[in-house]
Amino acid sequence: MWAVRRASNSLKLQRLRVGTSSLGGSKSQVTTSYFEGLTIFVSSPESERSIFYNSSNVFSKLPMGTRNLSSQPGAKSSKSDDDLGDGLSELETISSNTTEDIAVGSDDELLSEPDILDDNHEEDNIGEPSQTAFELSDAETDLSEKKPHNKWPSQLFKAIVKSQNSLYDVLNKWVEGGKDLSRTEITTVMLNLRKRRIDYASRLDLVAKVNGLPKAESYIHQIPESFRGEVIYRTLLANCVSSNNLKKAEEVFNKMRDLEFPVTLFSCTQLLLLYKRLDKKKIADVLLVMEKENIKLSLFTYKLLIDAKGRSNDITGMDQVFETMKSEGFKPDTSTKAIMAKHYLFGGLNGKAEGLLKEIEAGNLKEHRWACKLLLPLYASLGNADEVRRVWKVCESNPWLQECVAAIEAWGKLNNIDEAEAVFEVMSSKWKKQLSSRHYAALLRVYADHKKLVKGKDLVKQMADSGCRIGPLIWDALVKLYAEAGEVEKADSVLHKAVEQSSVRPMFSSFMTVMDQYAKRGDVRNAEKMFHRMRQADYVSRMRQYESLIQAYINAKAPAYGMRDRMKADNIFPPKRLAALLAEVDPFRKTAVSDLLD
Repeated sequence: MWAVRRASNSLKLQRLRVGTSSLGGSKSQVTTSYFEGLTIFVSSPESERSIFYNSSNVFSKLPMGTRNLSSQPGAKSSKSDDDLGDGLSELETISSNTTEDIAVGSDDELLSEPDILDDNHEEDNIGEPSQTAFELSDAETDLSEKKPHNKWPSQLFKAIVKSQNSLYDVLNKWVEGGKDLSRTEITTVMLNLRKRRIDYASRLDLVAKVNGLPKAESYIHQIPESFRGEVIYRTLLANCVSSNNLKKAEEVFNKMRDLEFPVTLFSCTQLLLLYKRLDKKKIADVLLVMEKENIKLSLFTYKLLIDAKGRSNDITGMDQVFETMKSEGFKPDTSTKAIMAKHYLFGGLNGKAEGLLKEIEAGNLKEHRWACKLLLPLYASLGNADEVRRVWKVCESNPWLQECVAAIEAWGKLNNIDEAEAVFEVMSSKWKKQLSSRHYAALLRVYADHKKLVKGKDLVKQMADSGCRIGPLIWDALVKLYAEAGEVEKADSVLHKAVEQSSVRPMFSSFMTVMDQYAKRGDVRNAEKMFHRMRQADYVSRMRQYESLIQAYINAKAPAYGMRDRMKADNIFPPKRLAALLAEVDPFRKTAVSDLLD
């Protein structure tokens, strides 16, 4: 990789903090910055060599002062209750079927993100604290290595669980009785509390997922002040990110800075996740903060950056980040290669993609069985039915659930509905009582893509008869099924009933599917109605909604009064492409004819 000089020491980023619409203060004169081997250009979008650029100086108030507290994975934070909690669900995908519909209802982009970002196979498991909301302290880690806690009884823990009094009263009584209250005893109690998910952070996480962010914020005020440590706000931040609520996420981050919590790898990774989805130009600013705070990138962070560059169709930039990752000592794992292969395919670089797929196979699929679920959809994207069939034969005699879902999606991409149905039959016969809405949704999406309305309805009836819960995933597939079949009003009706009958909100993509159909028709009234319903469902307005809404006005050949002001109020500043569409519906725009008439 080409060398660049380190940023000038005159970089003025004092008391920077995240702003609502931007993350940057005054214009920086720095043209380049070098972060632990990762070249970051802070320059105009025209810079062809920029890996990540910042054209708007989006970090305005992120504190950049040096702190002596560790920000490394597993390090203790500045508060005594840092180590509360255990395992928020993974950042990008749903970790279990029991919370599937709740999590999906929070953010459909969790599903649109590649599952390969969260490959849980032991060989590829990232294992970074950045993937969980709660981290073990060094003391707990050492203790866990010495003795298994699930076999180590704690009398103090039993006393806490049995008591009807507050924790404060139990501890006082324990000490007054002359009993031991050592660090080891306390650590054991905390681990047991965490295991049973009855600590404040775990409850906050549950409140946020079930009742939404406002209720979660209210719950924080009920937590004793001494227990409102970093992990509490870290958990809230993670839920803001999973809900794609950029404004609220930045507010929480600012709150953490006001409370003088250190900038951690976890918090920065959360922002990177959010900006990868909503505003990629802000990624550079997070990296600058990490550089200033001496926070090193993890393997998972590199994966996010690789995926972000790929999603921006910047293959050269993606390759540069990949090379930097290797130069920093990280060995490319299977999921990283799969992410890159996906973007190579999208960019038309089939040769490069095939090379990576062969690397993933590592010569023997039977010995690398866990790679099959990644290879099936990727070979399907190549249009190679023979390779899909070859990989599936490795799994066919004793398939895993994830492999079945991947195979169904693969055959759907190849327009082979019969094969997709055959895999579903294998899956349903082997795991008849274990199938969740996610598994039914795989085939239902295939039917939707191919406008098989009758088959889709029959599958939903089969699902209902089996007792499987119908939630956001199925609603989304049903909405798409009716919309693709041309029955937009029916799709709208399904979505409306889903909102009325459930406390879990439908997915973002469900609303957008209907809204896009109205936009194609030039149905401004219903497009505006859908825009309003998304706000009622607590989906923060994004550029994507405005793009669809503006398209409705264009197709209707109608002026859009006040559209620029509406976007400005939502802190959305259109790029060139959207600005051009906006100009078409501007009622006050000047043309050659209007100038003559004036």
